[in-house]
Amino acid sequence: MQRRDAIKKIMDSIENELIICNIGFPSRELYDIHDRDENFYMIGSMGLASSIGLGLALAKPDKDIVVIDGDGALLMNMGSLVTINACKPRNLTWIVINNGAYGSTGNQETYAKDLNLSEIASSVGLKSYKFEETDLKEIISDDECNFVEFNCKPGNSIAPIIEKTPESIKKRFMAIL
Repeated sequence: MQRRDAIKKIMDSIENELIICNIGFPSRELYDIHDRDENFYMIGSMGLASSIGLGLALAKPDKDIVVIDGDGALLMNMGSLVTINACKPRNLTWIVINNGAYGSTGNQETYAKDLNLSEIASSVGLKSYKFEETDLKEIISDDECNFVEFNCKPGNSIAPIIEKTPESIKKRFMAIL
């Protein structure tokens, strides 16, 4: 299974949740799989999808927030694990697709290929899961802050460029808030 397949499986569990998606190919693949107003596509700022998701979860406690992130992005912002755990918004589910590669820059290996990210998240206090161990719909809808590691193989699918400007993505997303 590759990242695109993982994103399809994630979207099978999504109803009206707000999605914050990591930069580059993950956003392009999500856009191709299921574009909707509730999706916020990161166009820049690698490593900050989790921080944006945290801010949104704190500002909108009545909405379930799902962050689709990558292992490389998590490694760029390891402090987000501790910060999210300190805040523990009950409406945040952070899904890290661990393919052991920086997919958007040429599939160079990350150090995450040798790490158990869900174990690291647990070690700082986050309730964490491996994707194959859990019902994602149930995790998203519970009243806890959750971390899910979704392991897959590296590789990018053929996905179109997002045909929206960063400004239009922001305005569209803010309009539904």
